[in-house]
Amino acid sequence: MRILLQQKETGLYVREVGDWTREPTAAMDFVSSTKAIDFCVVNKIAGVQLVLKFEEHLHDIVLPMVTDRRYHGERGRVA
Repeated sequence: MRILLQQKETGLYVREVGDWTREPTAAMDFVSSTKAIDFCVVNKIAGVQLVLKFEEHLHDIVLPMVTDRRYHGERGRVA
């Protein structure tokens, strides 16, 4: 299974900070959903969802992410 971040509006996948791709095979693969969420918080990325892609390619699981409004200002600092 691969854990990817996808822009909700465009369907593009994050390849690295500021770089997006249409190809899920070229996207950054996170070791856990927690690491993917931390990546979003640290890099101030919003408007994305988690996509769990399975090797069988039969089904993907898409998990919406809700922005925690406590995080703003400095990276990762709780207000």
